[in-house]
Formats: sequence, C-alpha cells, structure tokens
Amino acid sequence: MAPQDDVNSNPPCHLRACAIQNCLTKNNYNESKCQGLIDALYECCDVFYQKNGDDASTVSCPKASLLRLKMKQRQDEHAK
Repeated sequence: MAPQDDVNSNPPCHLRACAIQNCLTKNNYNESKCQGLIDALYECCDVFYQKNGDDASTVSCPKASLLRLKMKQRQDEHAK
C-alpha cells in the first residue's frame, strides 16, 4: 500500500502501526526484525504531515518534530 493510500485511512497510518505491533509480537519484541515496517510507518507519517501540516495529529504517528528527528537518526544510521 502506498503512503498516500494509508494516509487516507481512518485513523491515518493505522495499518502500518498495527503491522509493527504484529511484527514485534511475532519476533519476541526484537525491533531489528521490524525495521522495514518502522520505516514504512515513518514514511506514511511524513506524507501525513506534508498533506495536513505539522499541527495535525493522528494516534499512529509521533509529533512532526519527533518524526523528523527519528527519520534523521535512522538515515544517519544507514549512512554509517
């Protein structure tokens, strides 16, 4: 599912957040096994904030400023 599609779900990005929870449960809460799903949620949340502004909110996404910090940290980790 494209981030634009998931942004239009109710609540936005919820399916991606649920996918992370399912992955964590299946993998004994080993976050490293769910990295792709976490990246997909962040991508969806980024599209959500681009579309609705930084003051928008959804239960599935961190606040816009925290999201950007997390995305930068993950990008920096991948660059190493």
